[in-house]
Amino acid sequence: MKIIDFRLRPPAMGFLNARIYTRPDIRNRFTRQLGFEPAPSAEEKSLELMFEEMAAAGIEQGVCVGRNSSVLGSVSNADVAAVAKAYPDKFHPVGSIEAATRKEAMAQMQEILDLGIRIVNLEPGVWATPMHVDDRRLYPLYAFCEDNGIPVIMMTGGNAGPDITYTNPEHIDRVLGDFPDLTVVSSHGNWPWVQEIIHVAFRRPNLYLSPDMYRYNLPGHADFIQAANSFLADRMLFGTAYPMCPLKEYTEWFLTLPIKPDAMEKILHGNAERLLAQAGR
Repeated sequence: MKIIDFRLRPPAMGFLNARIYTRPDIRNRFTRQLGFEPAPSAEEKSLELMFEEMAAAGIEQGVCVGRNSSVLGSVSNADVAAVAKAYPDKFHPVGSIEAATRKEAMAQMQEILDLGIRIVNLEPGVWATPMHVDDRRLYPLYAFCEDNGIPVIMMTGGNAGPDITYTNPEHIDRVLGDFPDLTVVSSHGNWPWVQEIIHVAFRRPNLYLSPDMYRYNLPGHADFIQAANSFLADRMLFGTAYPMCPLKEYTEWFLTLPIKPDAMEKILHGNAERLLAQAGR
C-alpha cells in the first residue's frame, strides 16, 4: 500500500540548522518518552540512510515541511525547494514563514511562490514575536491563500508556543470560521485537546488533522481512531514527524491500528494526494 508521510524533515541542507538536528539530546529525550529509540539516520544525519529507512517502512514520499522559527531554528525556503528539486520522486516542498507584521508575511509568501512552492507552514507560537494563529496580523495572508487555493499547515499541537493556550483549538476554529474556503492542516492535531479539535473538524469541513507523533502512546489516541473510522476518514493524514519518530517503527505500529481498510488507504496516501494536487504537485 502506498504511503505518503505528511511531516518529514530530512537530514539535508538547511534542515540540519533546525533544533531537531542541532539538539539531539532534546529530540531523543522526546523520542524515548514516546517509547521509541532514535532513528539511526537522524543520529548520523545521513540522507542515504533515511532513504533506506523510508524503503523499509514502505514510505514512498515525504512532505518536507519547512521551518522558520527564531525559537526552534530555521531552514530557508530556498533550501526546502532545492531538496525537493534534487529528489522529486521522494519529496514535496512546504515553505514556511516567520513574520511580525502583515507586510512581512505577505512578502515572504511571495518569495515562497517564486520558488514554485504552493503550500505554506506557519508556527506562529514559536516565532520571535509569538502569535496565536487567529492573530489579525495573519488575516491578509489567510485571505490570499484562500483566494488562491493555497493550503496552510499550522503547528497547533504539542509544544506550539510559550504556554498551552497556543494549542487551544478555539484559535484555529476562529480562523476556519472566518475563512471557510481556506484549506488548513492542524499539524500535531492540536494535542492534547483531542476531543475539542475533533469537534472543530466536525463543524469545519476545511480542516485536516495530522496528529503524527502525538498519536503514538499518548492519551487521546483512541479518539483519533474513532474519528478516522467515521466522519474524518477523508481529512486525516499520516505523518511520522521524522526525525522525532523513527520511520519504520512508527509505520509498523500505525498499520496495526483498528482503522477500516478504506479509511486506512485514504489516511496513508489518498488524502495527502488530494492536498498535494490542490497545491499543483
